Amino acid sequence: MPAWALAADLADLEQNPALREELNFTGRAEALDTLDFHIIEQLASLPPAPGSSALQRRAELLKQQLEAIDTGLFERLRAGIHAGQYRGAAFRAMVETYVSRPPGARPQAGYDLLDVFTNGLFPLPVLPRETAAREPEMVHYQKTPARVIFELAKRAAFNHNDVFVDVGAGLGHVALLVHLLSGLPAQGIEIEPVYCALATGWATDLGLPQVTFMEADARYANYACGTVFFLYTPFRGHMLVQVLERLRTEARRRPIRLFTYGPCTLEVARQPWLHCADAAKIQADQLVEFKS
Repeated sequence: MPAWALAADLADLEQNPALREELNFTGRAEALDTLDFHIIEQLASLPPAPGSSALQRRAELLKQQLEAIDTGLFERLRAGIHAGQYRGAAFRAMVETYVSRPPGARPQAGYDLLDVFTNGLFPLPVLPRETAAREPEMVHYQKTPARVIFELAKRAAFNHNDVFVDVGAGLGHVALLVHLLSGLPAQGIEIEPVYCALATGWATDLGLPQVTFMEADARYANYACGTVFFLYTPFRGHMLVQVLERLRTEARRRPIRLFTYGPCTLEVARQPWLHCADAAKIQADQLVEFKS
């Protein structure tokens, strides 16, 4: 695209006052994508020309201004979470104020704007380097899509006696969001010390004492408090079988429920001690609920 067309697109963004309204998170996210992947990236690929440096500076300045609005927004929202302002229905309503889908819109596959928003609540400039030795059957960290977590919290219909446990918690987003959406105690089990420490830090900063993270190997962790468990395929093969056997032992003591997402769902579906109410939905790209 020629520089004059990029300049016109940039001017449209600069002259759009709605982008500076705090509530217009969706519009700002789309504008930042346009700045990053359309304007700034393409300007960098064009041959040097008169005025191109000034155009690049304008684009970078607008990007900084829009990002600063979001930074202030998330600082205010995190303060509200710490003060107990956003829990349960109030938290979901707050999120929907900033991230809303048109009526009847189908959820996107993979990550979407909801992930951009929740990433703002739990800011992480750079993924920390892992320190624990990774075994071949352990799957590298991949964030659970936020829409899956919101769906889980809605479908689970938790009761006041439930305790939620995320097995292979990574950076802790699932346990943090499930607690904020339900108000229930939530625990994450994670073998990587750096991830566990980071998740614990977020829970502390947000004033969420009922969200805890246990640094442990999932094969040997203590599951005695859990009633609802979640697996986003943190491991496979024999290691997955071992963890499922541990959960089966817990199911002999009390009824448990297990939600899965990703390839592990197909292995979980083969467990004779677990029942899925809707066998037609047993797919790797769907959130699936099993009961003992």
